[in-house]
Amino acid sequence: MRIATFNINNVNRRLDNLLHWLEVAKPDVACLQELKATDARFPRVAIEKAGYGAVWRGQSAWNGVAILARDADPVLTRDALPGDPADSQARYIEAAVNGIVIASLYAPNGNPQPGPKFDYKLAWSERLIAHAGELFATGLPVVLAGDFNIVPEPRDIYPTKSYEKNALVQPQSRAVFKRLLDQGWVDAIRKVHPDETVYTFWDYMRNRWARNAGLRLDHLLLSRKVARRLKDAGVDMDVRGLEGASDHAPAWIELR
Repeated sequence: MRIATFNINNVNRRLDNLLHWLEVAKPDVACLQELKATDARFPRVAIEKAGYGAVWRGQSAWNGVAILARDADPVLTRDALPGDPADSQARYIEAAVNGIVIASLYAPNGNPQPGPKFDYKLAWSERLIAHAGELFATGLPVVLAGDFNIVPEPRDIYPTKSYEKNALVQPQSRAVFKRLLDQGWVDAIRKVHPDETVYTFWDYMRNRWARNAGLRLDHLLLSRKVARRLKDAGVDMDVRGLEGASDHAPAWIELR
């Protein structure tokens, strides 16, 4: 079973890229972020023709998350992160697929920091930590997949000083990721590639893709039952090099 996460960065603008990747990679589950489309504008028909059932929560111009399942219909369990009923940003969706609870999340970027956007990032993260702890405590097989907008460690970003004040690398942001791991979640990419340089995002600016000046922002965190089944993990980097590509590449795990 292959589960992937892909920040598509506008699902309609990059629908051809998405459909090509689905046809080639054939993930059993694909978690999407940054749909940048309302619920009504989600390309359900095209995705169904590609062989995937879907649940999604859209938002005009920004955010938006979805879960696709090959030859199956995801069973929606949540379409919002609990903890703040007033939060209208479409950043979290959760569904059951083939016996696994899967979350697709798009965490706040938090820039510029300090400021209200960074405060929102940290408050949203506290809600994620609380909900993740509840999910982990159930003992169910769970995968938290998505664009966490956190660079966990210095080795997860290319050598540079240009990001020193960026919200993605701040100690408070990295502490969020560590607190999730301390709950017992397994960082799948690091489990399989403990010593390798792995990136999932390359900004469009300053020729960063060609220079491999990347960051690791997209993660798959596994509960114990899923981690025991982990066979492989990686990043489909070639997708980032295609014409009209998202600035992210899909990250994936393969389970026994």
